[in-house]
Amino acid sequence: MVERYARQIMKEKWTQQAKYDAWLEVEKAAVQAWNQLGLIPDEDCEKIIKNAKFDIARVDEIEQETKHDVIAFLTSVSESLGEESRWVHYGMTSSDCIDTAVALQMRDSLNLIIEGVKGVMGALKNRAHEHKMTLMVGRSHGIHGEPITFGLVLAIWHDEIKRSLENLEHALKVISVGKISGAMGNFAHAPLELEEIVCKELGLKPAPASNQVIQRDRYAQLMNALALLASSCEKIAIAIRHYQRTEVYEAEEFFSKGQKGSSAMPHKRNPVLTENITGLCRMIRSFAMPAMENVALWHERDISHSSVERFILPDSFVTTDFMLSRLKGVIEKLVVYPENMMKNLNLTGGLVFSQRILLELPALNVSREDAYKIVQRNAMKVWADLQKGKPALNEKGESLFLQNLLDDEELRKKLDEEHIRACFDYAYYTKNVDKIFARVFGESHDDRS
Repeated sequence: MVERYARQIMKEKWTQQAKYDAWLEVEKAAVQAWNQLGLIPDEDCEKIIKNAKFDIARVDEIEQETKHDVIAFLTSVSESLGEESRWVHYGMTSSDCIDTAVALQMRDSLNLIIEGVKGVMGALKNRAHEHKMTLMVGRSHGIHGEPITFGLVLAIWHDEIKRSLENLEHALKVISVGKISGAMGNFAHAPLELEEIVCKELGLKPAPASNQVIQRDRYAQLMNALALLASSCEKIAIAIRHYQRTEVYEAEEFFSKGQKGSSAMPHKRNPVLTENITGLCRMIRSFAMPAMENVALWHERDISHSSVERFILPDSFVTTDFMLSRLKGVIEKLVVYPENMMKNLNLTGGLVFSQRILLELPALNVSREDAYKIVQRNAMKVWADLQKGKPALNEKGESLFLQNLLDDEELRKKLDEEHIRACFDYAYYTKNVDKIFARVFGESHDDRS
């Protein structure tokens, strides 16, 4: 992991200390389960639970000789005990300990990610209500389309992130499983009841069936859920970067006092946070492919997955956690410029109302083809004028498109001036915003409680 992009609260869940703590928790749970089943005497069980510990330096030292990290760990634990150490890891294989412990780490880490996602959703909801009726131009193919509101943009983002939340909550159930099924998963040396007791103690579900390992499709589901979340977060970041472009300048990241944008150009105010988020999201997505390749292990298990998971599990959680925290801050502090949004909405001289005019004509017995020709020829005149540098609005504040339509004799035979002017109405495009918000947020008014 890169320290620069790591929060302490998540990073500490993937340290060597945290890993061995989880291993010891699993081993102690197994000892207690064997005790309940009548194998391990009460006195030995109590000694193990009370005294079992490990020393990381000693584990590393032993591993230099054994070339096996679990054996090194168990040897270190045994050195902290007496004769009762014979019961530690009884009837278990290494992956019983490792996979069940990793499930604990993933579960706790994913709960933090889910908390972070909810934080982003909360920020989006608040800003959506704030800008519920803030007019702006909607763009398709990067070209101005029709009037929308910035609140709707934020509501769409919220709705998309909510789907990722649902994916992650499902993934949480999928990965919260343990196994104490032995070397081949057939419970030859330990009863199913042992696994059930251990998993219950740890807050996990027993994997219905396992071989030497828990099946890696579970991990792949998790990684793909994180990758999809990253894609949605990158979508938000890229949109904000576009809004901050000088030619657009509808919104920008908060620029703090004393902040610098360039070593060479003192005037620069760059969208560095959302650019950073874009890069982090690329990294998060990159972890999904090796996770899927880990699914196809040889027979009951090979170790090809192990080195991969030592990279992708800590890095995916740490990076996603940091990215979500940063994105939440960007959304909360995003500086929005409604005046510039309105300026851009008027930039094309009223062309954003073209479909409104188009749809008026079929009701007056004009074919769609003829209606399209009438509207398009007037729209193309606007483009030609804009290309020559002509102002989008005249001295009366009337758009080029409106002027062209009022001067079109063929159109005026169907629509009078009042009817044409009535089509240039922004309220027409915002009349269903409340209903859309009710769908997204389950409310019809500004209720953020």
